[in-house]
Amino acid sequence: MRCQDVLQFCQKLVRRPPLKPREGSESLLARCLNTLDLVALGVGNTLGAGVYILAGEVAKDKAGPAIVICFLVAALSSVLSGLCYAEFGARVPCSGSAYLYSYVTVGELCAFITGWNLILSYVIVTASVARAWSSAFDSLTGNHISQGLQGTLSLYMPYFLAKYPDFFALGLVLLMTGVLVLGARESVLVTKVFTGLNLLVLGFIILSGFIKGDLHNWQLTEQDYNLTASGPNGTYSLDHLGSGGFVPFGFDGILRGAATCFYGFIGFDVIATTGEEARNPQRSIPLGILTSLFICFLAYFGVSASLTLMVPYYQIDPESPLPQAFLHVGWAPASYVVAVGTLCALTSSLLGNMFAMSRVTYAMADDGLLFRRLARIHTRTHTPIVATLASGNLAAIMALLFEFSDLVDVMSIGTLFAYSLVVISVLVLRYQPDQHLQTNESTEDKTETPEPEAGPLEPVPDAQNLETLRTLCDPINSTPTLTSGRIVYGCTLLMVLLLTALSLVLAQWPRRVFSGDPVCTTVAVLLLVLSAGVTVTIWRQPQGPTPPPFKVPALPVLPVLSIFVNVHLMMQMTTWTWAQFGIWNAIGFAVYFGYGIRHSLEENTDPQPPASNS
Repeated sequence: MRCQDVLQFCQKLVRRPPLKPREGSESLLARCLNTLDLVALGVGNTLGAGVYILAGEVAKDKAGPAIVICFLVAALSSVLSGLCYAEFGARVPCSGSAYLYSYVTVGELCAFITGWNLILSYVIVTASVARAWSSAFDSLTGNHISQGLQGTLSLYMPYFLAKYPDFFALGLVLLMTGVLVLGARESVLVTKVFTGLNLLVLGFIILSGFIKGDLHNWQLTEQDYNLTASGPNGTYSLDHLGSGGFVPFGFDGILRGAATCFYGFIGFDVIATTGEEARNPQRSIPLGILTSLFICFLAYFGVSASLTLMVPYYQIDPESPLPQAFLHVGWAPASYVVAVGTLCALTSSLLGNMFAMSRVTYAMADDGLLFRRLARIHTRTHTPIVATLASGNLAAIMALLFEFSDLVDVMSIGTLFAYSLVVISVLVLRYQPDQHLQTNESTEDKTETPEPEAGPLEPVPDAQNLETLRTLCDPINSTPTLTSGRIVYGCTLLMVLLLTALSLVLAQWPRRVFSGDPVCTTVAVLLLVLSAGVTVTIWRQPQGPTPPPFKVPALPVLPVLSIFVNVHLMMQMTTWTWAQFGIWNAIGFAVYFGYGIRHSLEENTDPQPPASNS
């Protein structure tokens, strides 16, 4: 009996809802967003203040003028995840983004972990962007706001909180919460206005850089540095500033810079949360994701090129790169234009993150994994009002009291984890039979090969093992079966374990691997060969006969490559960051096992639609 109870408990952890919407669960959210709205939402959420800061930080210490290549590599790696989001957005046009995608594919527990970490990421980003907005506005006023608050309140703040409570950031988050409550159309209209202003400012920066820039700054030598350096003897070597030229820090610098630039493209997944509010989600979501990523790449590429053309990379101010660059070329008033663009970028990014945060919270509550009251929809505005108010108030309190420099890496782990699960979900889902996606059939497909009869010289188990091994690389059926679907599930899990081990080896002992150390190199090569073999096994399995509205190309190579990139970036995090990530997920497990597992709609055979209030 105990074994049966354990089996039933484990089945609850991996139960999956049908890919089609539940009967009687017609969404109360309004379908009012077109493709342009989704593009504006994606660009506004992705192209935040990072475009004004990130280029200077990476160019000065990591890549030099080759930062344009870093953004290209980062954009390509982001597109790998973006393609998977696009396919799922077309397949499952519902709110929830990565949470929903992992729910219908991997199971309930993984879905909860994904949604829980997405909420953490959105809260941290929302609060940190609000404090950045407050800081940028404060600098325009001569820092009078911060000086006044520090002088009156900083002495009473505990050591683990911010130096002073930022009431300006608190008010800003509450104001944006009010905008979101008004409706999706109104929220996106505000986002489009600020995103348009931001793109105009970025266009001005790019054009100015090409006008005032000097191509020689991409061909600098040690002699150029000696001429501009000042010191007792008037001469310095480039030393830690690289070797000059277009790639002063070498290929390693490009890779390190690309890892940092990757975070500049985080945010396009907000488009996937609009599945129940887009007019034509099967078309708008894939087009919106890919278009927003392309626009963001052009902006990052153009700004980084302009910056390194205007200023020698070793003279870039990482704290304020663009205003100092305009000061360097004699266009000091342009710094005010940059300040306006920064505020516009922060505003659109703040709205986008809060939009996504409320929709993920609503989706989890609507499925019963979080408190059902959070799924209430306002009958007039058609917005998840309780989820919006609850998540907005939480982010406002966080913005008031906390600094977030130590939590940014935790947010990155959560985001990369969500990206990886979406990629895994696409990889698994493409190889499942259609009936497996719509029902919970437990019997084998009738088209599968019958069990071979035992011969006089061959026992039945041996024949079955040989048949299973043969079908791994040479499937009999041209359409997916439950057996081939399970093979893909198992191979995908093995693939993730192998790529995690490979990433760990490359992250901990990179020099020993590439220098030819016999142990490390052998382990890395063996893991790589095994990963390639598993990839081939997945590739040989039959794919679903019904093509989705949008398909990820080059399956399974691109998803496997995306998983490796995401896992490798996660392995760059510190032990303390992983400890914080573990603490947050421990809280999530308490919520899930204390509430979610018993109130999940999959536990109830007659789910009720979400309540509404007027």
